[in-house]
This record gives sequence, C-alpha cells and structure tokens, in this order.
Amino acid sequence: MKHQFIVFLLFVMATACVKTQTNENVFQTKVGNSKVFLLSEGQRAGNTQIIIGATPEIIKEYAPGDTFPMATNAFLWQVNGKNILFDTGYGKVLFDNLQFLQLKPEDIDAVFITHMHGDHISGLLRNDQPAFPKATLYIAQPEYDYWTNEATMNQMPENSRGGFLLSIKMANVYKDRLHLFVPDSINSPDSPDLYPGIKAFASCGHTPGHTVYLITSDKNKLLIWGDLTHAMAIQMPHPEIAVTYDSYPDQAIQSRLAVLQFVSGHKIPIAGMHIAYPAIGTIEKAEPGYRFIPAK
Repeated sequence: MKHQFIVFLLFVMATACVKTQTNENVFQTKVGNSKVFLLSEGQRAGNTQIIIGATPEIIKEYAPGDTFPMATNAFLWQVNGKNILFDTGYGKVLFDNLQFLQLKPEDIDAVFITHMHGDHISGLLRNDQPAFPKATLYIAQPEYDYWTNEATMNQMPENSRGGFLLSIKMANVYKDRLHLFVPDSINSPDSPDLYPGIKAFASCGHTPGHTVYLITSDKNKLLIWGDLTHAMAIQMPHPEIAVTYDSYPDQAIQSRLAVLQFVSGHKIPIAGMHIAYPAIGTIEKAEPGYRFIPAK
C-alpha cells in the first residue's frame, strides 16, 4: 500500500509539473545567450476579405475556405538581466503571460513598438496609467509624428480617430520615459545599435513609420518584423499581395520584399506579430515566393 501511495504521489507531482510548464500562448526559443518568448493573445482565423491583389486561384490554393491562420502577438527578450518587450498587443492576455513567466509589469526595462495600431500599443496602458512604470518606451519618430498629430486626426471622420486618441494618450502618459528615434535602412546593417543588441530598420507601408527590430546575442540574430505580414499562408508564396490594413499597400509590398530578401539571404530567423503559433521561424526562398518554417 505504501509503495502504491508513493507511485501515486509521484504521478500527481509529475502531472502538476507538466501543467505549470505548459501555456498555449507562450513559446520559448534561444537567441545566442538570451531567451525570446512569444506572448500571444491567442490564435484565430483570418478572412480573405482583407486580401488585396490575390486572384481566385491563389485564394483557392492557399486559403481554402476563405480563411488562414492568424494571431495577435508580442515578444519578450530576456538578455543580460534585462526584460525587453516588443509591442504589447491589446493587453488582454499580456499580463497573464508575463505572470506565467513569473514577471511583474515593473520588471520590464524597455518596450519597443513596431507601430502604433491599437493591437500593438493598447497593453501600454492600465486604467489610463503606465502599465510598465519603470520601462523606457522606444518609438520611431515618423510613426510618433503621424499618430500624435491632432491636425491629421481632425481631417479624419470621427469614427476613424480612435487610433490617434489612443496614441496621444499613450504619448502623454509615457512622455517622461519616451525615446524617439529615426530607424535606418535595412540595407545598412552596420548601423549603430539603438539599444545594446538592438538595431531598428524602417519598413514603412503598413503604417508611415512601421519599424522592424534586429536583436543580436553572441552573434546569433532574430528579426522581429511586426506587421510585415498578416496572412502568412498567402503572403509567403505571394509577397506581392497586400492587405486592407496597410496604409500604403505598394510601399508595404516593397518593404516586405526587401525584408524577405534580407532575412533569407542572411539566414536570420524572424518573429511576427500576426504569425500563428509559435510565430517564430526561418524564411527560405521557394517557388513561388518564400517558405516559412516554424521553430520547434
């Protein structure tokens, strides 16, 4: 009986251990001597109604049922004792994900924003206060200038001003810890770091100042590419296809092509804010277009 009890106790302990280490919204990978975590707000199906420029044949082949896998993600980089966020999503699940990793909001040292759409900056605020009271906030100057421009906002219909109002509120809340910068061209990878181990490259088109971030640890790299894609199933084989979320579709296409050429040519893994779990992987040239290989 005693032996059976011990076996049962070990089973319960093992089961509890598995549960504490499993979270469908969190995925971990290593970049050199550092760790990168996907912090997802969940998976969903995207609708092909957002697609611009795809033929019926392309939709039928790559998005059967007129849907494709999609997600809303942020990423955490743990490096040299620092906790660095890239985007914050809607903030609905972000803090649960951080708690799962035994982190509190005040443990975050810096937040880098790819662009200022609501599904990337809403997690910066809690009850109209800074969600990350000790973090420095990094935003590209062109992106900041656009979304905090009240004259531009007032030219919009009233039902299109929400993104501006959120951005203006966020900018005011973080004004004492806001770092604005001008990102470099992705063709200038030898540019100085914006932050130790982080370079910022312009990839405009989705928004006026959309920015991607190249992180490096022990000569290993990862490019966090924000909203460079929304529909991986379609935009990998056909990167010339845009989405209705893009402010300037033609420019978004050119940025995507440049980044895909860069990461595939240099064999740099990528992470994306709307890529389905695990949202991190490698890009290979394929026919047609490119192929995304998820990390394991």
